[in-house]
Parts: sequence; structure tokens; C-alpha cells
Amino acid sequence: MGTGPVRRPTADDDATRPDDDPSGAAPDHDAEFVAFVGAAGPYLLHVAELLSGDRARAQDLVQTTFERVYRSWRTARAGDPWAYARRVLVNLRVDGWRRTRREVLVAPEALPENASADHAAAVARRAVVVRALARLPLAQRRVVVLRHLLDLTEPEVARELGISVGTVKSHNARALARLRELMPEGDRS
Repeated sequence: MGTGPVRRPTADDDATRPDDDPSGAAPDHDAEFVAFVGAAGPYLLHVAELLSGDRARAQDLVQTTFERVYRSWRTARAGDPWAYARRVLVNLRVDGWRRTRREVLVAPEALPENASADHAAAVARRAVVVRALARLPLAQRRVVVLRHLLDLTEPEVARELGISVGTVKSHNARALARLRELMPEGDRS
């Protein structure tokens, strides 16, 4: 996975909605949801991993996200199911943080360095970015992930997180300043 923006598949390459049946019969909602899970799963897992900093926690978040989206599938599919699922994912992450009131993260120094020299440069850059993101406060990390890795606008990030645009801007500015301190000049590509 690269360190650039996460590309969300478009309607052209997304098979989440079957063609309307001219006979008027109800579409197979389960099959439609299964297609959505197949298409959105990798995207949501990547987002969850960036938000949580932990692959196992990210997998749990995505699983719970799909459970909740399935229960509300009629509502989700009426709009943009990708945005609906992303919002559920972000809210689950926030709820988990509120419930525990404390992040238990591995110290950045304890994260493994590159295991061997045969890893691709992109994997090494991604590891640097993930370690740097893990050192940001949760609110700043969420803003950076949504704003820069998912390419959402400031008003979209504010709407997703339920905060003001000004708060998005201040969290973003502080987070980027901190990331510049944490990341060596050569790793900022």
C-alpha cells in the first residue's frame, strides 16, 4: 500500500448496485450487500488501520462496521454506501476511544523497523508514515487520515467527525507540523 491518498473505487468500477430489474421485482439485498463487502472491504480495512494503528483492531472495526451497515442496508444503499460505511467506521473508532478513555498503543520505538533490505521502498515509506501517525493525538490523526489520505475536503471532514471546520483546520495544522518533526525529510513523499 502506498502512502498517497486511498483511492475509493468509482461507480464505474464498483459492482455494489445491480441493474434495476424492469419486472419490478425486489433486488436481492443480500447479494448486493455481499458485493459491497467485497468491493469496500480492502478500502475500509486500510482506513481502519490508519485510524487505529493496529491491524487486529482495524479488522475488528471493519467487521463491526459491516454488521452495522448490514442492519441499515436499505438506508445505506439509498445514498452513498461507501460514505455511510466510512462514517460508521469513524464513529466506531471514536466510540471505542470514548469507552476506554485511554489509548494503549505500542511505543513508537518498539515498532519493528524494516525486517530485511528486500522490502520495497514503498513499504518502508508506509511504515514511516504509520509510525508517525501513531504518535499523533487521536483527534489529529483522524483529521489527517480523512483530509489527506482519503482526500476529503475540510467541510466533509468536519461533517464526518461532527466538529467545526475551524477545528479541522487547527488539528490539521498542528498534525502536519508534528509530522514534519517526526518524519525525516527524505520520507515525506
